[in-house]
Amino acid sequence: MMDPIKRNVRAPGRTPWQREAAGFMLGFAVLALLPFVFADSYSRHILIMAFIYAIVASNWDLSLGYGGVFNFGHLALFGIGVYAYALLTKLAGLDPWLALVASGVVATLAAVIVTIPILRLKGIYIILVTFGFAQLVMQVIISQSELTGGTQGIVRIPGLYLFDHNMVRDAKIGYFGIALGLLAASTIFLRMLVRSRTGASIVALRDNEEYAISRGVSLVRQRLITLAASAFFTGIAGAFYAAYQRNASIDVFGMSLATIVLSMVLLGGTGTIYGAIIASFVLTFFGEAMADFGAWRPMITAVLIIVVMLVYPSGLVGMIQAAWAGLTGRLKRPA
Repeated sequence: MMDPIKRNVRAPGRTPWQREAAGFMLGFAVLALLPFVFADSYSRHILIMAFIYAIVASNWDLSLGYGGVFNFGHLALFGIGVYAYALLTKLAGLDPWLALVASGVVATLAAVIVTIPILRLKGIYIILVTFGFAQLVMQVIISQSELTGGTQGIVRIPGLYLFDHNMVRDAKIGYFGIALGLLAASTIFLRMLVRSRTGASIVALRDNEEYAISRGVSLVRQRLITLAASAFFTGIAGAFYAAYQRNASIDVFGMSLATIVLSMVLLGGTGTIYGAIIASFVLTFFGEAMADFGAWRPMITAVLIIVVMLVYPSGLVGMIQAAWAGLTGRLKRPA
């Protein structure tokens, strides 16, 4: 009987990496052209926020979708990135670009710490521990008000810079380019990981933990890799968010943001990476289109998610795959 880990590495229905690379380059080339279509500052702001959501959601999909780890402290890693950047730049005087990377490292270290108590846990117990971790981080930030500003947050955080380019008066084109670059780097990292043998072993643990362990897969090592890998770009996204918004607030630890990002993961289709990215754009743009509906907006969004999930349990990726299969089937059908 073939080892499930090897079978996952060479799954026959898998998209060849050459085709995936071509699709990746085409997709990001289209995104790079969007500033020329949407020249106003507000539209670019919406795109930048969609990029940030996409980074956080796709990295959450690594631990939730591929690893099967119900890590409800993922948004705490984003918040840690926000406050790490604020403290490193505003109080420690560290260069913003170095602080951006350092924030990702800090978030990764935090993920390693939270992984230790959940190494042998399953299901609801992981949810409780990781949720408690998020609440603990928020309470620490509130209690250390002399450093973090408490409930008032931190304002006038140093932003990023590009040589002598003024990133405040360029209609956000500079921040757009940086956000797009971070999303591209994060996506490449995630896809390389999940297509590797390490990624196959992570999926094997999710699908059949006992059998995978019997075949030599280390639960401790793979769970640690999964959460640490999902934390690095999440922390960087938080740092970029702080640099872009020029403030840090405990709102990033709220359930509202966590619900939005989790909806993106589920709507896009877990265990896909690209699904979370697509859903981030769909929900961000849909939310803006529904802005005039006021209190009805979240309810309309919830109905949309429920309908898609009922018709296509695999999410937007399943919908796209079904549409593509139908289209190619018609083109190949003899006249």
